[in-house]
Amino acid sequence: MNVRLYHNPRCSKSRAALQLLRDAGVEPEIVEYLKTPPTAAELDAICTRLGMPPQRLVRFKEDVARNLGLKPTDERPRAAWLRLLAEHPVLIERPIAVKGRAARLGRPPEAVLELLRG
Repeated sequence: MNVRLYHNPRCSKSRAALQLLRDAGVEPEIVEYLKTPPTAAELDAICTRLGMPPQRLVRFKEDVARNLGLKPTDERPRAAWLRLLAEHPVLIERPIAVKGRAARLGRPPEAVLELLRG
């Protein structure tokens, strides 16, 4: 079962999601997205699989978001949000698990297990 996990090992939710997958017998492909940031095109595909706009992946409480003046109510084109996330991967909400054409945001971590049921 091919599952890719966009992971930050310093994040407790991300570590919990990884452990849940492993406990379910799945060893995911781990992408430490802070070391290997996804491109805007990859993020676009992830958002499509999640069924949500890119601004829903933005961690607005991060210092980078504040320094850039980002707010959830900002009206920007989809491409602009994707570019921001690609240029500043610390802004990406985590963890994100992807399997085939489906993806789940691990908030709560148990949400990643939904990918194993389909």
